[in-house]
Order: sequence, then C-alpha cells, then structure tokens
Amino acid sequence: MPDQPSSLEKAITIITSLSTALQPVSLAELSRRTGLPKTTAHRLLGVLCRKGFARRIGIDYAIGDQLISLTGPGPRTIPGTRRIVLPYMIRLYELTRQTVNLAVSRGLEVAYVERVYGHTRVSSPSDDVDRAPLHCTATGKVLLAFNNELNTSFRDLGAMQRMTRRTLAGPAALDRELQTVRRSGLAFSREEFAEGVACAAAPVFGPDGRICMAVGVAGPSVSTVTPEVAGMVRKTAHAISASITRSIAGMAGRAKADSPGTPGASLL
Repeated sequence: MPDQPSSLEKAITIITSLSTALQPVSLAELSRRTGLPKTTAHRLLGVLCRKGFARRIGIDYAIGDQLISLTGPGPRTIPGTRRIVLPYMIRLYELTRQTVNLAVSRGLEVAYVERVYGHTRVSSPSDDVDRAPLHCTATGKVLLAFNNELNTSFRDLGAMQRMTRRTLAGPAALDRELQTVRRSGLAFSREEFAEGVACAAAPVFGPDGRICMAVGVAGPSVSTVTPEVAGMVRKTAHAISASITRSIAGMAGRAKADSPGTPGASLL
C-alpha cells in the first residue's frame, strides 16, 4: 500500500494550487483541484493563513503576503531596458490599436510587466492580476518554447488546466505547438485563455542569445491573429532584441574604457 502524503505535502499541494489560480479560490474548488477532503483542506488552510502563507478574501482563499515576500520581488526585465522597450511597444500599439504586452516568466506562470492599451481594449482574466497560465497564452508559449528549463519544470508539475474549450488538451498537443513556435518564431493563442480573446507573440532575446521576455498583441479573435499583425509582432521583437544587445554592448564598452588602468580612462 503506497504511503499516504504527509500534512506538509498536502500543504504544499494547497500552496501550489493557490499560486497558479488567477483569482481567489473557494474551499470547494480547492478541494476539487487538490483532491483533498474539504475538512483536511480547511484545517491546513487555517494553519497557512495564521502563518501568512495563505489569506482569506471573503469566503475564498488566495496566496498570502508572507509567501510573496519570501519569493522576492516580482519579475523584472533586464535592468535599464525599459526606456528601450517602451517606444517599440507604443509603436506596435499605434499600428495595431490592440493591447501590447511585455511578459516574463514568474514561477510557472507568465507575468505581464508592461502593457500599452487604449480605452477600447478587449477585457481578459489577466487584467487585474497581470499574470496568466503559460500553456494557453501566446507569450507563455513563447517562453516555454525557448526556455528548456522552464519547459521541463512546467511538465514536471503537469499543470495544464482547461480554461476554455479551445485550450490545448494535454502535453502532446503542447509539444507539437511549441515545435511550431520554435520554427516560426511566433506563438498564437486563439481563445485558449478566454473566449473572444486571441493573441500573437514573439521572443525577445538578450545579448547572450537566451530568451529574456516576450512581446505580444492581444485583442478580439477576429482581428488579432492575422498575418499582418503577426508580422508586426515578430518585427517588433527582433528590433527590441537588437536594441537591447547594442545598448548593453555599448554600456560594457564604456565601463571598460572608464575602468582604472585603462589607457586614457577617466578616474572621475
């Protein structure tokens, strides 16, 4: 007979479920997601709430401030690159008139660190929390496709919640999609995260050639995944990658020139 999970393992299961939820979760829903009896989940949630690892919001539960503080600050782009990236995002918005997102990975989710949008933007479940699942968003697929470590961790967790009837069904389908993303340099989500919402995204690479973020456009399904929009997204991502590489190379060159012991270096 297999060993029964310990209280610690059950508590970790609860924390994991809360951390991947896009909104506060009821006790019944948490019990369903974790497979724990309601009485067990309620008892452990009481302990987690007292220690700050979970918190009550009305009758629902969310991740606690203590856990957030332990995980450190939220996701960040490469330091000093915001001034480089924003003009490209604004230009992409001007061309598409749809929401432009800049995304990085945080844990096993995609986190939106910059957004550019207008008054008529399409609404999305990520609007209030600035995060979303990796497997059913275009920016998330880009991050999974070009980050092997993130992809492996995501698979180990096996967290592919069905968000809509169009959400990819299982790891095999996701694998096929990620292969296409690697070949084309583009990812799409067609109502996989929310009904009526589609997005196209492309990777942004740092000077080391590794993916550092993803840029995407989200809008109504009928107008967002056209070849024209996809081409604009990919061109913008390429331009951002090149600008970041040039900027960081320039800063490195100036730092070397200004270092003590370098001929002609300033000592100020």
